[in-house]
Amino acid sequence: MSTTFHLISGLPRSGSTLLSAVLRQNPRFSAAVASPVASLVEAMQPIMSGGQFSVFFDEATRLNLMRGCFDSYYAQAVAKMPATPVVFDTNRSWTARMSLVAKLYPQSRVICCVRDVGWVIDSIERMLTKNPTQYARLFNFQLGGSVYSRAESLMNHDGGLIGLAWSTLREAWFGEQAKRLIIVPYDHLVKEPRRTMGRLYAELGEKPFEHDFNNVVYDEADFDAFLGMPGLHTVRKKVEHIERKPCIPPDIFFKYASTQFWDKPEMNTGGVTII
Repeated sequence: MSTTFHLISGLPRSGSTLLSAVLRQNPRFSAAVASPVASLVEAMQPIMSGGQFSVFFDEATRLNLMRGCFDSYYAQAVAKMPATPVVFDTNRSWTARMSLVAKLYPQSRVICCVRDVGWVIDSIERMLTKNPTQYARLFNFQLGGSVYSRAESLMNHDGGLIGLAWSTLREAWFGEQAKRLIIVPYDHLVKEPRRTMGRLYAELGEKPFEHDFNNVVYDEADFDAFLGMPGLHTVRKKVEHIERKPCIPPDIFFKYASTQFWDKPEMNTGGVTII
């Protein structure tokens, strides 16, 4: 049974969990909050490229072994699915590996969920305030000073939760594989879920499917507990836009107001699809 693989990436707190929850309503689709496949592939590469036994690996063997990570990890899920299964593997690091993605699965697309950076920071701060009795793994189980120092940490390009994802997304946006990207803005997904999913299906070449946007259920309680942020990946039952006031100072919003490069048509030189 031939399996089609696509990737989900982009910014944190920007709708990737919601998108996965909607996609998994389709019995032909497998999608989840995150997977270790990217890390498994990354761990194999040093052994195959520069380790003691690297001379035994040619290009075809390396690709076969890396595809084997996908096949093995999803074997049980695919076995329970109807014919022509489609797997969406979620990891924010895929945007940093676009050339590898093209080698592994030439027909695959990388779906990137995005959101105004100010609202991403605000969403993380809101989760911290919901869990005041415990510290989060993303801040090394330390409070991290004030909202300003936490925002700076989050936006660090080398390892910050938002900054690294933003940097690799920008790298992919201007890279040779830019046309492989499908950008899904958070506001589009929550305000116009039917139109957005219809466009996504069309871009993926999949037959339309009638999703129930009033009955979307998904939760990863154990994973969220491990991260020290209970409820982080809990999806509300109804897909809808909820107006709320930000909980972070307005100057933080202003500071990162110019970082939404996907909103600027003149910067879309690679022909990235935005739905």
